[in-house]
Amino acid sequence: MHNFQDNAARWGELVERLHGRLDELVDLFMARVQEIPEYAGNRVDLPELRKTARETFRRLVDGLRDKELQQAGRNGDRDSLMQFSSELGAKRARAGISPEALISAVRLDFSILWDDLLQISDPEDAMLLTSRVDRVWRVVDEFATHTHSSYSAERVRMAQEESNIRREFIARLFSKSELSADTISQAAAALVTDPDARFSIVAASGEAASKLRAIAAQGPQSSQKLFVHEFGGSAYVFWALGRPASGRAQPEGPAYLPAGIAGIPCGYVEGFAGLRALPAAARTAERLALLLQPSDKGPLTAAGAWARLAKQQLQDAGLDLWADLDSALSPCRGGERERLEETVRHFLSTGNITITAQALFCHRNTILNRLHRFQDLTGIDLAVPSQAARLVVAWA
Repeated sequence: MHNFQDNAARWGELVERLHGRLDELVDLFMARVQEIPEYAGNRVDLPELRKTARETFRRLVDGLRDKELQQAGRNGDRDSLMQFSSELGAKRARAGISPEALISAVRLDFSILWDDLLQISDPEDAMLLTSRVDRVWRVVDEFATHTHSSYSAERVRMAQEESNIRREFIARLFSKSELSADTISQAAAALVTDPDARFSIVAASGEAASKLRAIAAQGPQSSQKLFVHEFGGSAYVFWALGRPASGRAQPEGPAYLPAGIAGIPCGYVEGFAGLRALPAAARTAERLALLLQPSDKGPLTAAGAWARLAKQQLQDAGLDLWADLDSALSPCRGGERERLEETVRHFLSTGNITITAQALFCHRNTILNRLHRFQDLTGIDLAVPSQAARLVVAWA
C-alpha cells in the first residue's frame, strides 16, 4: 500500500495515464451517448460530438490534478474548463437538445472517468481512489452545473430572440392595409402558421386588454397558438383555425374561442380567410370593441352588433332614430310607454305573438292591442321588416 507521501505522486501517475487514454474514453462515450435518443437522432454532428467529447475529457482530466500542479500552469486550469462548459451549453441549446438529454450525456463523463480509473489502477490504489472520488465527482459536477446553466441562459436568449422576431413580423402584418405576398410568406414562416388558414381575432382596450394579454401569456391551452399585438393602448389576439376539410364547411363560433377569452368583453371577428385579411379584420374588431356596453360579458361579433354599428353610422351622418322614436312616444302616460316598449322588445326578439304573450303573462289580444297602439304612435309597422329594422337600430 502506498504511504501518505506517495499518494500525490501516484495520483499524478494515474492522471497522466488517463491523459494517454483519451481516445478510449471518447470511444466509450460515443458508444454510450448513442443510447440517448436525441443524440442517436444525429441532432449533433458526429464528428463534432467526438471532437467535443475529446476536449471535454482532456479538460476534466486536467481538473483532476492536484492544486499544486494546476497552479504551476500545466495543461490548463479551472477557468478554461468553465469557459469550455459555457460554450458547450450554448451550443447544445442551439442544436435543440433537450435539457434532460444534455444532463444525461454530461453525467456519462463521471462514470466513464471513474470506471477507467478503476481499470488502470492497482489493487493497492484502493485507499487512494477512495480519497480522490470526491474530487472526481466535484470536477465533473461543477462542469455539468456550469454547462446546464449556460444551456438555460442560451435557451432564454433564444426564446427572447424568437419572441422579438415574432413581434416584428406581427407588427408588419398590422402596419399596412394591403400586404404583399413576400410579407405574408415571411410572417407565416416566423409564426410557424399556414398563411391561407382561417383565423379569428379579438381586440380590447383598458382592463379587458390586460386580461387578453394575460390569457395569451399563459401559452396555448390546446392546439391553438395565440399571437399578440399591441398598439395605441389596445391589445389584439389572433389565432389560426386551420383549413377546413375538402367539401366541408369550416365550423365557427364560441367553440373556437381559446379558454378564458369567452368571458372577456372584446371585439371579435371570427373565421376570416388568411393572413391577407388580418388588417381589415383587426380594424373591424377594434370598431366592435368601441361598441361594447356595460352589459356585455364576452366577445361581441358583427352579427351581434350589427344594429349598434348601423346606429353609429347613422349618428355619424347626423341621423338619430332614437330621438325620433322618443318624440313619438312622448304622449304616453302612467307607465304606458314602459309597457309598450317591453311588449315590442319581446316581439322583436321572437316574432311570435303567442310566445310574447306567454313571456309577459298577458292575453294574446292584449299584446295585439299594444302593438297596434305602438304603430299608431310611431308609424312603425312591425310586420314590415324594414320598419322593424329601424326600431332595432334605434334601440341598439
